[in-house]
Amino acid sequence: MEIRQLKAFLAIAEAKTFTAGARRVNVTQAAISMQIRQLEEEVGLPLFTRTPRRVILTEAGEHLLERARRILREHDAAVAEIAEVAGAEFGRLRIGSASGTFAMNQLPEIMHRLKEKFPKSELTVASGTSEKLVDKLMHGELDTAFVSLPVENLNISTESLFSDEIVAIAHPKHPLSKERYISAAALAGEHLILGERGGNTRRMIDEFFAAANVRPNITMELSRQEAINKMVANGLGVGMAGAKSVAKDIRAGKLISWFIEGAEIKWELGLARLRGGHFSPIGKEFVRLCKESFAEREKELKAKR
Repeated sequence: MEIRQLKAFLAIAEAKTFTAGARRVNVTQAAISMQIRQLEEEVGLPLFTRTPRRVILTEAGEHLLERARRILREHDAAVAEIAEVAGAEFGRLRIGSASGTFAMNQLPEIMHRLKEKFPKSELTVASGTSEKLVDKLMHGELDTAFVSLPVENLNISTESLFSDEIVAIAHPKHPLSKERYISAAALAGEHLILGERGGNTRRMIDEFFAAANVRPNITMELSRQEAINKMVANGLGVGMAGAKSVAKDIRAGKLISWFIEGAEIKWELGLARLRGGHFSPIGKEFVRLCKESFAEREKELKAKR
């Protein structure tokens, strides 16, 4: 049972076809078919049921799946540990970010500083919802990710970096712009512009409306908070955002905000990684730089209040 065979097996199991699986591991379809055939001959059982449109794991394939993932995670960890012997300038870090604001404003500087210390390192960044990024961590496709907390997965460890209270935001000419609070019923009746499903913040917002027994009138679901803020600033609806993150726009008169009656929704950003996984020097330095960056941001926000 070879590593390349397990990688081929896992690629097909996740992509659902031999063609897509071959693209994932960058080999031809003929080559990946041969690798799976050799693997099936070794285990003595078929791993996939072939259908005209997709492949389905057999019972034997299902048993092998989690073990294959575990073996490949251990393989990657071993390779990473051995790579450290070559010197501190080397390293690989695959980063995920569920926060577009962070990826735009803070991550570039952090990566620049990281590259200065590890000049021959391999750094990659992927975006997605917190749910998708946690899944990528579980599958060994990422080393660390910025996600909204909490993460309800015992295999994932997290460190909190930043928290913010969620408030409702609207155009300054909104009829209720002079109010400080808005009720759940009044908020639900607005043309709401919310973040896409899959993140903890959206889940908490949905749970808040459900607990208040009101059905929100959601007209837009966007993947980036900046897009939500701009839609609201153009009078296209009412949104929800972190109080600290929109403070600048409120001071500039682009937005107004309300506290939400009965709501205790806090957006919390943290770094997540696989519990028990290899924590490389480049990974440790990345965490240090992130903590430093968010501490500086908190100081700046406090100074502007």
